[in-house]
Amino acid sequence: MNEITINVIKIFVLGAMSFILAFWLTPILTHFLYKHKLWRKEIRTKSIDNKELFFFKKFHSEKEIHVPRFGGLLIWTSVLILAVLFFLLSKTDIWWFKKLNFLSRSQTWLPLFALIAASLVGLTDDVLQVLKKGKYIGGGLMLKYRLVLVILIGLIGAWWFYFKLGYSTIHIPGNGDFFIGIWYIPLFVLVMLATYSGGVIDGLDGLAGGAFAVIFAAFSGIALFNGQIDLAAFCAVIAGAILAFLWFNIPPARFYMGETGMLGLCCALTVVAFLTDSILVLPIIGFLLVIESGSVILQLLSKKFRKKRVFLAAPIHHHFEAKGWPHSKITMRFWVIGVVMAIVGVAIRLLG
Repeated sequence: MNEITINVIKIFVLGAMSFILAFWLTPILTHFLYKHKLWRKEIRTKSIDNKELFFFKKFHSEKEIHVPRFGGLLIWTSVLILAVLFFLLSKTDIWWFKKLNFLSRSQTWLPLFALIAASLVGLTDDVLQVLKKGKYIGGGLMLKYRLVLVILIGLIGAWWFYFKLGYSTIHIPGNGDFFIGIWYIPLFVLVMLATYSGGVIDGLDGLAGGAFAVIFAAFSGIALFNGQIDLAAFCAVIAGAILAFLWFNIPPARFYMGETGMLGLCCALTVVAFLTDSILVLPIIGFLLVIESGSVILQLLSKKFRKKRVFLAAPIHHHFEAKGWPHSKITMRFWVIGVVMAIVGVAIRLLG
């Protein structure tokens, strides 16, 4: 077999192994979550601007309270286990163990750091919500604290990119690289915050899981075409773990992703987009995240300055709920849109 074939096999095998591992771990995790009743103790009733959530309360019943959070643990722990396992096995003389190792300083150290660091911040928020601790509505870390921690993670990542890896340009598909110098650092942090804002997509069973699985699969393809095999494998491992999570998250959900999954995935996605020089197609590949966060921003601005709503409810998936769409229709149509936009984004990126 030639090197290209071996690399493609590596990516697919690791993705499949991640799915199998996460699938196997799920009963252990869910048993623990249900045994200790690790769910929010009350349904959310207030929006980010402290207004009553009329439509949300109408379509989301009290039975959702008894579904645990922390599903995101399944995703990042599976990635971490495989990364550490094959790194250690690569120290042996067995060549295919060496080949399956996807932990490398130039490609995967930083996205793995972002995934774990942000997931731990999210885990803290989830724990505080379950315990009803903290000053935030319903418990948890206040939004400003989460944003500060995301900015800190972004600054560490930006510093590493600019000073250690020497990144100072952004790629414009079809036109080549555009030099931005030191502006690379604030751009990196801004994109990480913008991507995190797309985390509001986690609102219906299966919606976030399907969206992120498609996004990371798309970036795995881009990394492969870039010759970044370890990064492609990393994205495939995340996608595989998300698919296992999705198996148990489709209606009726066995657990929810929670902030430990959402925050980790958003921060890791930002790093992957910069590593693959794909920052300008990130809004296309991650189109669902854009319309979700955009709908919230538009709704807040409209209520503040026009004193009326643009949508019946925000994020936009709740708008379609309010219009009477079944949850399954919203989720599957959003999945279709996500797949189509991911294909378009990958095609545009490959122009360059």
